[in-house]
Amino acid sequence: MNSEEQKLYNIPIAYRKMENLHIVFWLFKDIAWCMFWKPLGITMIIPTLSISIVIAWRTKHIFSELCHNLAITVWIMANSFWMCSEFFGLDTQIVFGTVTVKHLAMIPFVTGVLILAYYYLIYKPRHQHETATL
Repeated sequence: MNSEEQKLYNIPIAYRKMENLHIVFWLFKDIAWCMFWKPLGITMIIPTLSISIVIAWRTKHIFSELCHNLAITVWIMANSFWMCSEFFGLDTQIVFGTVTVKHLAMIPFVTGVLILAYYYLIYKPRHQHETATL
């Protein structure tokens, strides 16, 4: 077994429980979106996004984890914006040209892609000696 296989990434049980609860909130948010249950969907944004931010903060000491968790956070932001735009009938309103309100969700989606692109294309190749989870 080489040294890379022997390294462990330990997550405190309290953090893991929070991550698992985060998934529950996220699923309820998306189920509410699918079923057009506005109050539940909008309410679930708060715990889903809040926990995502806490997870990113707690993993800030491992850059690979931080980047992935920030990408998840902006994904939830984009997803929540898109959901709300549909809930309030704004999704098809034109902002300019052929761009609709729903298309504005691409800003945080692309931000997440750029964060991961930076990590994989720039940071990771220059820091191969660092412990990373990916």
